[in-house]
Amino acid sequence: MMHMTFYWGRTVTLLFDSWKTDTWLSYALTLLACLIFSIFYQYMEDRRLRFKLLSTSAAAASASSATTPLLNKKLFSAGNRWTVGRIAGSALFGINSALGYFLMLAIMSFNGGVFVAIVVGLAVGYLLFRSGDDEQVVVVDNPCACA
Repeated sequence: MMHMTFYWGRTVTLLFDSWKTDTWLSYALTLLACLIFSIFYQYMEDRRLRFKLLSTSAAAASASSATTPLLNKKLFSAGNRWTVGRIAGSALFGINSALGYFLMLAIMSFNGGVFVAIVVGLAVGYLLFRSGDDEQVVVVDNPCACA
């Protein structure tokens, strides 16, 4: 039976029927996997935002300057909707959205330890990858509440 309120215990079924914990060791490894997975989520979000910043700056440079022949291709033009940068950015967005929804589903196991591991992992990942002083202002366009 699935829990509908937060509970604290080492017995949890996470994401798949085959991922069940019944010992303290398996529970600790599950919490470690949740922590690492949520840190990886923040890393991927940082890569996606940096790629978006890089591709928009390359598109702006190719649209405004004709003196850089390597950037002045149709693939990077601002008017072309099917650019390599947009397709790659969409792929990164899809991967990151899938990671975020997996984290959300893991939290919906209602296990307190899983919840704490994911929140701590997100905070550590943000500290490691997304809280730098050298970041430029980036408008985050992710409407997902789990981002």
